[in-house]
Amino acid sequence: MRIEHVAIWVSNLESMKEFYETYFKGKANQKYHNKEKGFESYFLRFESGTRLEIMRRIGINEKNSDEMLGWAHIAFSLGSKEAVDELTTKLKMDGYKLVNGPRTTGDGYYESVIEDSEGNLIELTV
Repeated sequence: MRIEHVAIWVSNLESMKEFYETYFKGKANQKYHNKEKGFESYFLRFESGTRLEIMRRIGINEKNSDEMLGWAHIAFSLGSKEAVDELTTKLKMDGYKLVNGPRTTGDGYYESVIEDSEGNLIELTV
């Protein structure tokens, strides 16, 4: 068994597609658009084969506030501490908010956490 994909609601579909293509080498399929439901989405495939679906629908435009039960973040394994440091620096220089790190956590993970342009947490790890 494996996870086939995860999905996230976004407000700016094109901007989020560009974010994952630019910083995480995601490859998007053609946009799916269901005019009847006011729904649009892209599937982004990453080098590992993992897929992320980014979705937008008319009427979904409120973000949950602060911490809550449910999904907390998405993590990308970059392969080395140097790669974590490099991408963290690039994202910071490009104006994305660094939440914490780079650091070694209490359980031994080397990571940093950034927010994408919509405030979703992304963990960069080895």
